Order: sequence, then structure tokens, then C-alpha cells
Amino acid sequence: MENILKKLESGTSDEKIKILENLDDEDNPELLQKIISKLDDDDVRVRGEAFSSLLLNENKISDFLIGNLKSIKKNIRGFTSLVLANRNEKSAIPEIIKLVKDESSMVRSCAIGALGHLKVKDSNEIILQSLSDSNLEVKKSALQAIINLNIRISGNEIKEIVKEKDNEIEKLLMKLKMSGPEGI
Repeated sequence: MENILKKLESGTSDEKIKILENLDDEDNPELLQKIISKLDDDDVRVRGEAFSSLLLNENKISDFLIGNLKSIKKNIRGFTSLVLANRNEKSAIPEIIKLVKDESSMVRSCAIGALGHLKVKDSNEIILQSLSDSNLEVKKSALQAIINLNIRISGNEIKEIVKEKDNEIEKLLMKLKMSGPEGI
């Protein structure tokens, strides 16, 4: 295990990826924490493999993941919320909701995306408020969550978001219109 920890810490990206590919059944707290720390790796491929490893892990690691939503590292807070959402961990919802007000726009975007993915009905108000976030990616996440949850939005809210003049926003708005009259 010492060798694994060492390679995950200072190995090449390819070495880290090779190790992470085989750690999807891990329940050792020290090793789990090291896997989670790779969500903040410089290499996006390593971050992706760490994400996959945690997502595929069938052990009871939810409490461990939820604890990492308070990490000082924004990538760990954001990506852990998405791991929890993809694992359908409803117990994480109260902690994920706290991240909607995070100082990092990336974390806010991930938290809104996680709530939408988990189909958290109680989050309608939070999601609608996120449409007026200062960050475009947060607005996109909010719009996707609105689609996922089939939340009604007003014409004024649509007019505001259309001002962004963004192709992805326009596609999401078309998707919202296609979801039927209940979407708007």
C-alpha cells in the first residue's frame, strides 16, 4: 500500500491512472482519501479516473464522500458532489445544498447539477435563484436542472437568460420548450 500511495502522490499521470483503474473496490480510508485527492490533480485524465473509481465503488463510502464536500479544494468539493449525485446518494442532499452558495462558481455549478441529477424537488427555489448567478456555467447548470425537474419558469426569467447570447443556453431553452407547456 505504501508504494500505491507514493505513486498516487508523485507518479506520472499514466502511473496514477493505471493504479486508479484498479481501486474501484477500495474501502481503506487512507487510500480512499488519496483517491479523492486525485479529483484535484493537474491532469484531467487523472481526475476523470479518480471520479470513475469513486463512482464504480460499491462499498459504503457515502459518509466519507460527504465529509469531503467541506474540503478546502474547490475541485474536490465540486466533483465529489457530482460523484454523490451519480451514486444517487440522497443522504448527501443537505450538504450539497450548502454548496449552492459556495464562493467558487465551479462548485456552485456542480452543486446545482447534482441537485438536478438527484431530482431534488425541494430545490426548485434554489435552482430558480441560480438563474441569476453572475456565472454563465452556473446559469447553464440551473437551466439543465430546471429541465430535469420540469420546473415552470416565467417569461421574464426566460427573457433574462436569453440576454446571455450563448449557444448552449439557446439549446437548453429549446429543450425546455420541447418538454411541453409545463416546462414554461
